[in-house]
Amino acid sequence: MTKTPIDEDVPIPYTGVENLEVMREAENYNRYLLALVTQHAAGAKRVIDFGAGSGTFAVPCAAAGFDVTAVEPDERLRALLGRDRIRAVAAVEALPDEGFEYAYTLNVLEHIPDDVAALRALRDKLVAGGRLFVYVPAFPVLFTSMDAKVRHVRRYTRATMQAALGKAGFAIENIGYVDSLGFAATLVFKAIDNGRGDINRRMLRLYDRVVFPASLVLDKVARPWFGKNLLAVARRPERRAAETR
Repeated sequence: MTKTPIDEDVPIPYTGVENLEVMREAENYNRYLLALVTQHAAGAKRVIDFGAGSGTFAVPCAAAGFDVTAVEPDERLRALLGRDRIRAVAAVEALPDEGFEYAYTLNVLEHIPDDVAALRALRDKLVAGGRLFVYVPAFPVLFTSMDAKVRHVRRYTRATMQAALGKAGFAIENIGYVDSLGFAATLVFKAIDNGRGDINRRMLRLYDRVVFPASLVLDKVARPWFGKNLLAVARRPERRAAETR
């Protein structure tokens, strides 16, 4: 049994651990995400990995010198994080308010029914001016059996992400789509979807090594319009003078 990172009272069986482990084989994809995470840290030291899984990003971030605290509701995955000496908690509420300069969350918010509450909770843990990096699946039309298997509640658009971040009290610095060729590939997968939601390891490796690098080149043009994923960079606004008195 596992739970959403924001609601500990509602246990939900997570059926996507196998897919999570398979995705570790997507070397170019993971290297790209890690580069984005570190790029947008902007000198931060204390960092939250929200929905850390088995540590695909928390471990290299810690090795790079960040003071990483992982939020991971799954007990087995927290144990794996502990073996890699990553400090981990089951819920974001266990963290101190205004204790971190940066947070990142990769393919997590789409699992959480009340994503605004999750974002608001993360905002409370950031210092004024602290940054948040978000990466999520994009476009409801791309919803497939793979989304259903790993219990995705939604896929995002620019508009829905902007609305969620705004309601949570974040100021958006950057937002756009990623993996433009993945948009077309997912439509093809949806057309032949067998309903099982499994990831084909051979096809994943082929896509990661050949298609994904080409997709990142095309993204320079397609980023405002479409992509398989969406990324956003936001910050907790600085306090106004009246709020600091």
